[in-house]
Parts: sequence; C-alpha cells; structure tokens
Amino acid sequence: MIEDVLIWKFVAEHPVAQEPTRNSFGAGHQSLLGSDVSTIAVTGRAVGDAFHFEGSSPQMPNAIFRSVMTPLDESDLPAPGLIHEGGISNGLYSIHLRILDGLPGGLTGVMLLNNGRILGGDAFFYYLGSYSSSNGRWKGQMVNQEHTPARGEDPVFGGHEIGIGFSGTCNAEGGFLEGTALAGKRSIRFEAQLRLIDAA
Repeated sequence: MIEDVLIWKFVAEHPVAQEPTRNSFGAGHQSLLGSDVSTIAVTGRAVGDAFHFEGSSPQMPNAIFRSVMTPLDESDLPAPGLIHEGGISNGLYSIHLRILDGLPGGLTGVMLLNNGRILGGDAFFYYLGSYSSSNGRWKGQMVNQEHTPARGEDPVFGGHEIGIGFSGTCNAEGGFLEGTALAGKRSIRFEAQLRLIDAA
C-alpha cells in the first residue's frame, strides 16, 4: 500500500512546487513517486468552501495528481489541552501505529500538534483531538474518521468512527503513546511512535 502524505502550500491560481517530506521510515515503505525526495507542481482554485488542486511531477511525467481539500468545522474540534514545561513540542510529526494483542493492522501517517490540539491523517483516515503535556508525559483523546473507504485495506479500523484515549512519554525528538480505540463494539489496544519532522 502507498502511504505518502504530501504537504502543499496554496497560492491562488499560481503554480507551487513542493518537495514532499518522507513520513514513513520503514524498510518496506513504497514511495509514491519512487524516490524519497520528489517534486510536485500544483495549481489550485477555490470552489465554494473547498480548494481543488491539480498538478504533475517530473518523477512521473504521465501522471496527473488531483486533490480536494475541504475545511473542518471548528465546532467538531475538542477544546485544546494544557501544555506546561517539558511538554511535547508543537510541530509536524510522523506517526507509526501498531495494533497489540495479536491483531493485524497498523497505520503510518502524519500528525500536527499545536498548543494542545491534534490534527492529522493518513491514506484512509483523519484524526481530530486534544492533548495535555508536561514533564516528559502527555495524554489525550482523538476521534479517527474515514475520509476514504478502508474496509478492504484496514480490517480493524475500516468502516468505523473511532474514539481513542492515550497516554505516554515525550521528548525533544517525539513521543510514544499507548492507547485504546473503540471501534464499533470492540476495544482495541495499540501503541504508536511519533517522530518530529518539522518543529512549529
């Protein structure tokens, strides 16, 4: 499965070139464009409340990339948590999640931590939540929702809106967490490693 997440800058109708940052560091990772460093040039336009993008890459000259970005309603976001000295840093992180208790599944994505608020996503899901952190510890809650059907790809989380609670440790390079996800009637334990990609 391809799991690159691309981060774009949007400037009206003008083309923008952006180098994607690798967020998956595993040996089995398949890069979307066949290279850890790639360039995608996109143009975009506002269509109602959404932004529509189209672009191309010299690494795949015959491919056309399309994306639609829709805003999230601020009322869907939980109130941010409190951050004190020694708390996890604001920034963009890669996240690598592994299901425990012998169940198959896991995910690789990105997560933005910003003053007690969590925004993130991967190939099938987006995550919204809040966290509190101090003295090398952090804890929080998230809702994991599908943006692209995942039933055939993710047997554990696919088809569900998932409530997640977690706690763990953190330092200047990232964080570790253990948590429980409620998927339908199942309670699923997992652990995840976060690695800081870009400090805010």
